[in-house]
Amino acid sequence: MRCTREGGEPRAGGPPSSGERIAGEQERLATTLSTEETNEPGESGTESRGVTRRQFLRHGLGALGAGAALTGLYTWRVEPEWLEFVDRPLPVRGLPRELVGRTLVQVSDIHVGPVDSSYLIETFRRTAALAPDFVVATGDFVTAGYEDAAEELARILPEFPRGALGTVAILGNHDYGFRWSTEKSAARVVAALDAAEIPVLRNESVSYAGLQFVGLDDLWSGRFDPDAAYETADPDAPTIVLSHNPDTVDLPGLQEDRGWILCGHTHGGQCKPPFLPPPILPVRNRRYTAGEFRLSGGRRMYINRGVGYVLRVRFNVRPEVTVFRLERS
Repeated sequence: MRCTREGGEPRAGGPPSSGERIAGEQERLATTLSTEETNEPGESGTESRGVTRRQFLRHGLGALGAGAALTGLYTWRVEPEWLEFVDRPLPVRGLPRELVGRTLVQVSDIHVGPVDSSYLIETFRRTAALAPDFVVATGDFVTAGYEDAAEELARILPEFPRGALGTVAILGNHDYGFRWSTEKSAARVVAALDAAEIPVLRNESVSYAGLQFVGLDDLWSGRFDPDAAYETADPDAPTIVLSHNPDTVDLPGLQEDRGWILCGHTHGGQCKPPFLPPPILPVRNRRYTAGEFRLSGGRRMYINRGVGYVLRVRFNVRPEVTVFRLERS
């Protein structure tokens, strides 16, 4: 009987000895290991038909590292100033017919201090180019802890958009400085707004062209007082409420309102994984992220994602200026 040795060389006689079998297995194993490590033709003349585990891990980790770097660059340099103008209807109960189709722009949380002023000025100019009829600003003009923020705010406010029919503002927690409790800090912000002829409502109401605005002071500063705000308000007038912190809608005083409440404060969480809620939100009611919410008693709330930031990072939560088109409810 003639048998064939590994490699094709004929061998006369019977089956191979155990020593020959072991030597053959060692030779095949050495050839396989050499081929996997080098991905080059081995001694047997054969070539690897795929990517080795070592190569796969090396290239995979490299791709992951590059992806993480690009995501970090986007989160830090791109999205924080990639402004979005959000257009949406705003149906108001009892709205005068002459105001139907008019625009109301909401600007919130500009956070002078860490935010580049050139970006804020560009935002103001782009918003002004829309020629809004009403402009409301819902707090956090500055960022607490920045000593020169009020002065810088005063410098850029001449560029702030104005409504053809009315402009009004309220304060946020950062406008009150350290621990949200320094009246002196708030006074500097109010002085800058006064100098720019932008009225600030602190638990007060005002009407422009038949549309009433009720402006509430900040919750975290301890100055939130809806009873005082509604004292001068007309309960039958078409009304829009301005309140920086969305948690206020769950407190006594706002639960009786039947109109719209425009808020800011959350920044939408600034970073939001796809299909998941943002992991960090500065509110008790973690349902209040961004956008429209239907509340009890026929009330509706809109939370603006803000223009600025405290830390320069945003992911899947672009900065926002909201452009409402007024409708009759």
